[in-house]
Amino acid sequence: MAPEIDFRSDTVTRPTAAMRQAIASAEVGDDVYGEDPTVRRLEEMVAELLGTEAALFVPSGTMANQIALRALTRPGEEVLIGKDAHCWLHESGALAALAGAQTQVLPGDGRFDGAAVREAYKPAISYLSPTTVVAVENTHNMGGGAVWPRAAIDDVLAAARALGMAAHLDGARLWNAAVASATSERVLAAGFDTISVCLSKGLGAPAGSMVAASREVITRVHRFRKMYGGGMRQAGVLAAAGLYALTHHRERLADDHANARVLAERLAGVPGLEVDPDRVETNIVMIEVTPPRSAPALVAACGERGVRISAITPRRLRLVTHLDVDRAACERAADVLTTAARSA
Repeated sequence: MAPEIDFRSDTVTRPTAAMRQAIASAEVGDDVYGEDPTVRRLEEMVAELLGTEAALFVPSGTMANQIALRALTRPGEEVLIGKDAHCWLHESGALAALAGAQTQVLPGDGRFDGAAVREAYKPAISYLSPTTVVAVENTHNMGGGAVWPRAAIDDVLAAARALGMAAHLDGARLWNAAVASATSERVLAAGFDTISVCLSKGLGAPAGSMVAASREVITRVHRFRKMYGGGMRQAGVLAAAGLYALTHHRERLADDHANARVLAERLAGVPGLEVDPDRVETNIVMIEVTPPRSAPALVAACGERGVRISAITPRRLRLVTHLDVDRAACERAADVLTTAARSA
């Protein structure tokens, strides 16, 4: 039987042999005391890549988003987000539960413009929740890995600044956005008060995310990391994986994007499946399933044939390419899903 291949997410990757060697040889210290040299090198590298004064290593992308937004808000304030933003949909209501902030979802495919920000804004009046932060997710996961053009970011930031708002960038897959748009991460991150980036998605590290900002904001974020239980000790063993990933796995993201396009092209026109290859900008392929088929049924059928995919709604599938699936695996997945759709 052919080995199982997993397209559920780019978080399912396993460390490469070279990454494991970097982990094993990492120099470590107690990071809560600020004494882990590998963590410090990682933080310096990310701050340089993103053009900020400082950065902080944290255990997860959810924590990165939540402590960044906590540093920018006070209880009762409002954050503007795109449709199905990760910090709203996939972080267990943490913004409401832990920061005491509420959200207002803006229309679109996860991307929006400055006009939407101005229309949604509420001032600090006694009977309103004042709008104080706008959050941009680049790439936008539930928008199919959609990339924000820099001009669109500038439009949103200009509106936010004119209204006195802060801005957060959920850049969990900012590395993908940079490769897809041939634009540096520093350029895509410019103008945001806080930036989160993930090391354990497309880059393939086993764990870890970063928050980047000014030194003043990172001081606050650092306190919230401790408050939320994110203070780690000899964290250099994880930071070493992040350093390796940033050094060796960024450029190869172009391969994931090309493989995702191949998946979409092979599935376009299959009866029961609707996918537009032109909407595949990075490593995420969204597929609409038409009745009488259902997404969960196709997930089960593909799983029986050794291909793991995700149903994110009863009628939508998501496949994500990553460094553990090559072109042949993508072609096999397309064939298995085609057979399942035609048999349903």
